[in-house]
Amino acid sequence: MNREVCSAPGPDEDPARPGPAPSTGPDPFGWLGDAARLRERAGLVRTLRPREAGAGPLDLAGNDYLGLARDPAVTGAAADAARRWGAGATGSRLVSGSTALHAALERELAAFCGFEAALVFSSGYAANLAAVTALTGRDSLLVSDAANHASIVDGCRLSRARTVITPHADVDAVREALNGAGPTERSLVVSDAVFSVDGDAAPLADLARICRARGAALLVDDAHGLGVLGDGGRGALWATGLAGQPGVVATVTLSKALGSQGGAVLGPARVIDHLVNTARSFVFDTGLAPAATGAALAALERLRARPELAGRVRAHALALHRGLTERGFTARRPDAAVVSVRAPSAGEAVAWAARCRAEGLAVGCFRPPSVPDGISRLRLTARADLTGRQIADALATVEATAPAGARTPAGATAPAGARTPPERAAAAGSSGPPSPVGR
Repeated sequence: MNREVCSAPGPDEDPARPGPAPSTGPDPFGWLGDAARLRERAGLVRTLRPREAGAGPLDLAGNDYLGLARDPAVTGAAADAARRWGAGATGSRLVSGSTALHAALERELAAFCGFEAALVFSSGYAANLAAVTALTGRDSLLVSDAANHASIVDGCRLSRARTVITPHADVDAVREALNGAGPTERSLVVSDAVFSVDGDAAPLADLARICRARGAALLVDDAHGLGVLGDGGRGALWATGLAGQPGVVATVTLSKALGSQGGAVLGPARVIDHLVNTARSFVFDTGLAPAATGAALAALERLRARPELAGRVRAHALALHRGLTERGFTARRPDAAVVSVRAPSAGEAVAWAARCRAEGLAVGCFRPPSVPDGISRLRLTARADLTGRQIADALATVEATAPAGARTPAGATAPAGARTPPERAAAAGSSGPPSPVGR
């Protein structure tokens, strides 16, 4: 009987590692090729584009709203924390991953935003998953805005609660959903404070009033409000007088205005204690790295010392919006830092963003499934550290690279929802102290 003789391993081969077994059945990942081709035909292919350190294109794509990601005090605090506490947290928060830095950040976040307590997570995504799933369950009703962030959507799916998706910013639909709660169901309404696609603000005061009347809790993702809205950037809940209310919980990210990484849940102390004991994305996740924790704490201190930054980023967002609409583009009036410009199609949006980058301007490109209404957009994010010259250059680049059909024809009516109702913009843009709910 002939036997196959195995040759000796080559110089680049690992003799202890077996080669791939021959395929003897259907390819379990064969379907991926069809999925990739469908994405390509629809103009929905996404690619990673590593950026280099140092100078690059003018960045209106990221979320460094206050320009603190490279602030020397913030980066210095990150380096100091890594040297003192180590490169990683070394374990979950309940084992070895909690440091004095985590505790200090939680105290400072809660105090700054006007809440009783806070709990820091490894990401804003994890914070939303924790809050949604731990505060609901099979015996709960979840009412979620159709334009909420994907982390909230995933939280709803994982919660096992009966979930009602209401049309975007439709207060009457929320009221109707709560009226349909079962006699033993506890209810939670969840909404972004500022929606990431168009930058419009939720009707938080109205939502809180409905929740209070029906005994429901209100959970608000203030990722795009912290550092931008409210007195000195204390957030949308502070701006609308809801911070610290007993039935209100907030989530925030540390990766946008604070220029670091991570997330947090803020609310009554008993809510935070419940999350410590039951939230799976807290209990079973490694704690936030010390460097990110130290950076976020330093950024919060910088924001306290420079409260004018919040007003500056809002002014720059309005300047971008004004310049875009004067040039004939369809853009919603921003309630915070996000300014979106409608594109004719997903493919045109990708090409438009690529042309902007080639001219030295980085902008975001939002396409399905990231956009709930199926309309692709360029997304520009204002920063507090932009100069007037940079804003003018950005506007000129967007105009010069625009595809045919990107502008609204003269005399035509902008699509529904292209402008923010003035009463919502005024409420979200308030920079004064907290006011009573419902005022």
